[in-house]
Amino acid sequence: MATKGRELEDSKKRKRPAGKESGSKKLDLKKPKFTKNATEKISKKPFKPQNKVDGSFKKSHGKSGGFVKEEKVVPKTKQEQRVQAKELIEARKKKRKRNYTLEQELTHLWEKMRQRNISKEDRSKFVSEAIRKMKGKVNDIATSPVTSRVLQTCIKYGSQAERGSVFAELRPHFLILSRNKYAVHMVNKMLDNASKEQLVEFNSFLHGHVASLLRHVVGSMVVERAYSLGNAAQKQALVMELYSVELKLFKDLVSMKESRLEDVIAKLGLRKGSVLEHMKSVIQAVLGKNIVDHSIIHRALLEYLSIADKASAADVIQQLSGPSLVRMIHTKDGARIGMLCVKHGSAKERKNIIKGLTEVSKIAHDQYGSLVLVCILSTVDDTKLVSKNVVRELKKILKELVFDKNGRRPLLQLLHPNCSRYLSVDDLAAMELTIPSLFNKQAEASEVEETGEDENMDEEDADADESSITKKSKKLVSGGKKDPFLRRKELLVDSGLAESLIDTCVENAEELLRSNLGKEIIYEVAIGGTDGILHPALDEKLEILHEAITSLVAKAKPEAEEGTKEEHILEQFHSSRTIRKLVLDSPSFASTLWNKALKGKSEIWAKGHSGKVFAAFLESSNAAVNKLARKELQPLIDSGVLVLTENKHPAAATKAS
Repeated sequence: MATKGRELEDSKKRKRPAGKESGSKKLDLKKPKFTKNATEKISKKPFKPQNKVDGSFKKSHGKSGGFVKEEKVVPKTKQEQRVQAKELIEARKKKRKRNYTLEQELTHLWEKMRQRNISKEDRSKFVSEAIRKMKGKVNDIATSPVTSRVLQTCIKYGSQAERGSVFAELRPHFLILSRNKYAVHMVNKMLDNASKEQLVEFNSFLHGHVASLLRHVVGSMVVERAYSLGNAAQKQALVMELYSVELKLFKDLVSMKESRLEDVIAKLGLRKGSVLEHMKSVIQAVLGKNIVDHSIIHRALLEYLSIADKASAADVIQQLSGPSLVRMIHTKDGARIGMLCVKHGSAKERKNIIKGLTEVSKIAHDQYGSLVLVCILSTVDDTKLVSKNVVRELKKILKELVFDKNGRRPLLQLLHPNCSRYLSVDDLAAMELTIPSLFNKQAEASEVEETGEDENMDEEDADADESSITKKSKKLVSGGKKDPFLRRKELLVDSGLAESLIDTCVENAEELLRSNLGKEIIYEVAIGGTDGILHPALDEKLEILHEAITSLVAKAKPEAEEGTKEEHILEQFHSSRTIRKLVLDSPSFASTLWNKALKGKSEIWAKGHSGKVFAAFLESSNAAVNKLARKELQPLIDSGVLVLTENKHPAAATKAS
């Protein structure tokens, strides 16, 4: 059985044809074996060196035979290799770039025309030559990373006719060039130097494409430049395209005098729902790409929040609450958006905003950013967080802030909140802005929380409580739930800011008194702040400040000479009026000043700016202050040497006492 099975397996194997098997030869895959003769043949072959510098001989294949001397192979130096590589690169660039030779010529001209010590005639000659060379090829030149700079310089220094020729050649390509990362700088330079007619024509090219360009990182720069350079009507035309599809399609609808979105909707009869939907699609696309630096976007966002519902407004605040908000508060509308986010944001969102203020010093010196800091100091109840992230940074640069027009605003807000002397009407209006949909929600929540009654209220009770609801609404605008005085005290006194501020005023007392901006800081600090917020915790420090001012006043009056020194502190315009206000508003300062500096010197200082300081002792509403100087000043008043302001007389002061 085993034999039969083996035969069956053998029969199944593939068999080669008989003829081929007999005539074929098997391939030997083993290593070849070298015989003795083969080894001898290899050893007899002459050795040929590969690298020969001094030359060698090789057999000639010509008719004459014999040997011919080989040429020397000398290696190239590194400099020769670099030159050869450079030539190779140049040859490749010429094949790849069709305007390569022109670019080289323009670059050489650019190096000459951009020099600072060149005459206007020579520069205009180079500019004219460059524009002549690039005529007909300006579009290609503008998109090149090298020659686009040449074109910018030509636009900057060229004549109006030369700029017009470039503008005419680029007219069909402006939208494409606005999206190019190299050509966009040339387009912006063209707008900066454009005439009024050219700017109007360029804005007409942008019509219908504003929303799509704002979604483009590069293209948004062009829209922003056109928006910033335009007049009020041109700005309005650009931003109105973001309101609805109808305004995007029809140019005639854009030319309107109404600037507020609510007025536009009312006049054109637009559906509020469709406007919200269109604006939401535009704004979400822009915010999704984090393009939040441009003022036109800030304007559109502010108008959107004025009509947005609760969910949409809260969503925008959530997206902006963070480091991205810092990039917005450098504009007027951007700062207002920042204040709205602080007012209506949740505790978590406020925390993200405050932690995102990485450069508090830079923000404090900014015209609009300083208002956001003012809003934070007046609104946020988490004073520990504000002290750690904002107040601590302000303490480091106090000397800079007290002399800066914008930097002093946060300090003055803590010392004297919402004062019309330090904040303009526009600033105060910005501080009172709210988002209608969210403000109504907060007002209702506060009303329910404080009264505990919302549904079971009679009509008479509702009328009686109308005034109280108005007061609650104003409280929501100005701050959170914490008492404003307690919040100010925690930020100003408990944080150590007031103590550092007093020390700064003592060190720079004379300079602050003479300064138009610094005088208001030292005045507010010296009187102890509004509502006496610095008393009684810092009374000792304030006495030191009073004595520092008094020591300046006690200096002798300088003699009138040619090439005189600085005016005395009582004769200088700003300092004399500041000291006068301190006498009127701070009895403790008035007592120190009279007893240590002015007593017995009234005849010397009775005239000029200094006379107003003496008159303030009799004009003060405090009887003790009147009594200090009445005996010495009365003869001067009777003789007409000292004149009281505001038609006040010592007799009136005596009756008041």
